[in-house]
Formats: sequence, structure tokens, C-alpha cells
Amino acid sequence: MADAKFHTCTPPKTLGELAEIVGAELHNPEDSSFAIHDVAPLDTATEKNISFIDNAKYKQAFKETKAGACIIHPKMIELAPDNIKLIVSKSPYKAYALIAQNFYPATPPPASISTAAHIEGSAKIADGCIIEAGAVIAEGVELGEGVWIGANAVIGRNVVIGASTRIGANATISHAIIGQGTSIYPGARIGQDGFGFAIDLAGHVKVPQLGRVIIGDHVEVGANTCIDRGAGPDTVIGDGAWLDNLVQIAHNVKIGRGSVIVSQAGIAGSAELEDFVVCGGQVGIAGHLKIGQGSQIGAQSGVIKDLPAGSKVLGSPAMPIKERMRQVATLKKLTNPK
Repeated sequence: MADAKFHTCTPPKTLGELAEIVGAELHNPEDSSFAIHDVAPLDTATEKNISFIDNAKYKQAFKETKAGACIIHPKMIELAPDNIKLIVSKSPYKAYALIAQNFYPATPPPASISTAAHIEGSAKIADGCIIEAGAVIAEGVELGEGVWIGANAVIGRNVVIGASTRIGANATISHAIIGQGTSIYPGARIGQDGFGFAIDLAGHVKVPQLGRVIIGDHVEVGANTCIDRGAGPDTVIGDGAWLDNLVQIAHNVKIGRGSVIVSQAGIAGSAELEDFVVCGGQVGIAGHLKIGQGSQIGAQSGVIKDLPAGSKVLGSPAMPIKERMRQVATLKKLTNPK
């Protein structure tokens, strides 16, 4: 169970209510009135908890679980232990996420502006904002309704932040327009100079970075992630994109809606990722490339050429996954002939 010092659980709910929340069905409608008090993993759940399974790797844990109820894919019903109550969903993990959100809703504190925050007089602060101690709000900033600025965050001149967006502690934002319902996690750096300069033996010459960072609605930007502003064109992060911690987005990059960039990935200048691209951890994408819609790039891959839509690649240099795996198998045979 979650530690009550940090997380507040809402009152118990019936299994029928939970099934309705996720738009799923009960395996046995007679279980509708069964009370669920909390969510929990399969191996620690009790009869008062609901858990989930969506991976056959955990079928043994599922068989041994003491959970009172479980969210399960229709294809796995036959694995269910006796007496467990089931919510049947084709997307068990998503259903679990929605139920967990219902038990542990993200509830911001009451609106307030700390007397220890520094806010320039020309800043426009909408109703319902939270501005914590040490935050700096520069001249010309516009904060939409319900924006939450964490402690010691710095919001630079003329930045615009949409309603219900949260900026984490110690984040810095400049030269940016940010949409609604977005989360910028602690320590993120957004809008700083891009890495643009002319190489010269007499000393490198800085190229002024004259663009902005445009971040859409319902975007997640992880802790200590850096998004450089454009050199002329803007750096753009599309609606619903999710960036993990420690991601580097260089100047002029365009990331399409719904894309997912995992920790320690680096996207070089002027690369374009179309909608719903997924990059695994430590992926590197060279500059000025175009990654087609829906492409999936495996962890630690190095992408050095354009990828058509729907590509699934792995390795450095990145190549189709099947081709890469054949190379690995061939190398293994050559080095271990027996």
C-alpha cells in the first residue's frame, strides 16, 4: 500500500463502480457490490485490494495472489485462481491506471501566492494560481488559471503558460509558450540557447538563437530534461508528447503529438519526429533527419538517416530490428563455432 504520509487514498468503492470508471465488464455480474479499498501489486495485495495482470510473465504471481479482485485481459481468464473477482478489459494496464488515479487523485493545494515569491508588476496572474516560495516571475509573464509554479522556479520575461500547467521546483523557463494541462518536472531547463556556433580556428563564433520553444497541451517534460530554443525556427513539442527525465532536445527540433522519448535520449538540431514516434533510452538521433510517423527506435540506437513511417529499428547504426538480430546471431556463430 502507498505510504499515507505522502499519498491520500479516497474511500472504498464497489467493483461495479470501478468497472464503470474504466468502461469494462465484470466477469461475474454478481460481484458488483464487492468493496475495494485500495490498489496493490499482485504479490502484496490482500482481499481488500485490486491488482492487474497484462503480461504472462507474471502468471505465477497471479495464480498465487491474495488480491480480492484483478483486472485481466479476456485471453488470460483461464489463469485466474479460484475465488478472485475479475474486471475484464482489453487494456488492463490502462484500466489499472484509471482506477489508481481514482483512488489517488492528483489534488493541488489551495490557490496561494507565497510572500517569498518575486513577481514583477507587469506579470499577469490568472485566478487560482499557486506560486511557491522563491519562485521568480519576470516582467510580461502570463500565467493561465490554476497554474502551479514550484519553489525556486524561474519564469523568464514574456513567457506564456496555459491553464492548469504545473512547473516543478527549480525549473527554469525562458523564450517559451506552453499549453494547458502540461507538466514540467523539477529541474527542467526550457528555452536556453541552442548549441549553435560557427567553428573557427581563431575562436568559435556564437550564432544568436532567435527562436522560441513551443510546447503543446498535456505534455510531460521530465526532471532535468533540457529543451533548447530554436535558432530561428522554433523548437516544437506537440500535444500529448511525453519526455522522460534527462532528455536533450536541441534547437529547431520538432516532436509530433503523442510521441514518447525515454531517458537519456538526445535529439540533434533540426531533426523532425512525426506523430507517435517512440524512442527508447539513450537513443541518439542525428541532426536534420526526419523520423516517420509511428516509428519505434530501440534503446541505445544511433539513427543516422531518415526513417519511413512505421519503422522499427535497433542498433548503431540503427537498422530494421530483424536485420539487426540476424547480424547478432551470425556474429555469435562466428565467435562461438561450437
